[in-house]
Amino acid sequence: MKICVVGAGAIGGLLAVRLAEAGEQVSVIARGPHLAAIRERGLRLIGEDGHEAVARVAATDRIAEAGPQDLVILGMKAHQVAAVVRDLPALYGAETTVLTAQNGIPWWYFMKQPGPHEGTRLHSVDPGGIIADNLPLERVIGSVVYPAAEITAPGVIHHIEGNRFSLAEIDGADTPRIQAVSASLRQAGFKAPVVSDIRAEIWTKLWGNLSFNPLSALTHATLVDICRHPLTRALAADMMREAQAVGEKLGIRFRVSLEKRIAGAEAVGAHKTSMLQDVEAGRVLEVEALIGSVVELGRITATPTPHIDAVYACTGLLAQSLQAAKGRLRIEAV
Repeated sequence: MKICVVGAGAIGGLLAVRLAEAGEQVSVIARGPHLAAIRERGLRLIGEDGHEAVARVAATDRIAEAGPQDLVILGMKAHQVAAVVRDLPALYGAETTVLTAQNGIPWWYFMKQPGPHEGTRLHSVDPGGIIADNLPLERVIGSVVYPAAEITAPGVIHHIEGNRFSLAEIDGADTPRIQAVSASLRQAGFKAPVVSDIRAEIWTKLWGNLSFNPLSALTHATLVDICRHPLTRALAADMMREAQAVGEKLGIRFRVSLEKRIAGAEAVGAHKTSMLQDVEAGRVLEVEALIGSVVELGRITATPTPHIDAVYACTGLLAQSLQAAKGRLRIEAV
């Protein structure tokens, strides 16, 4: 399969290396020092067990240079999709599939979903409808991304933990193309089940992301620290209860208990969330996809979200301050 990973960062880079190792024809879209390192030395992956692999993949910062693909993987963060969506047609052939691999509530959440909100566009994750207007829905399949990874140096990805990508057609159908993508990811060593209710899995993952990510960004604490500090554990639980109320109004059944979800985060240990990594690196924060989207869904469903609102306000101001200063924040020993 000819595969282009647009955004070969932590998750995109993990996918690119493993797929290339499995024999797929992989190209990546990257930029800056990361692109230069990939071109010079290949894309290096340090696995959970310390095993290292280097993939020599075609790399460019110009989407049009990659040419038509069988599969396009959008590996960037949710707020970065709109900037590339108008360039994606250069990657399309007649049967090209686009896999969205973003955290949070996706822009397509209410598409092909019968009910009172069918077709509703979410301003928080697709301001102005740029993505919806420029990415044909019939090409899109969704995923829920479970691995944790980080870029430790230009061209170097460290896979911390997790190996599952749940996959689904937007309408839950079982199709040859979703089975083909699943088979390709399984061949690369991932767990890649095809699920019939991806929106429920989105909420289970988001349950933790909407609480632990902003709390870690604001406090510079790891998952285990947030979970073991009584007041932040309680605040995370309050945010999760509000989110559960929103999700249930949208017909979502939460299959694990709130305490089990928190315990799962605690078990990950001294891991910095992706949002804290972005604070320390001076990157744009995923505020809207992870928190603002739930605030918007709360308004749509007339569900109060006071704890989420408060954390959203503080995280949004932090993101604004970092961008204005073109700066970063990190706790260092004195």
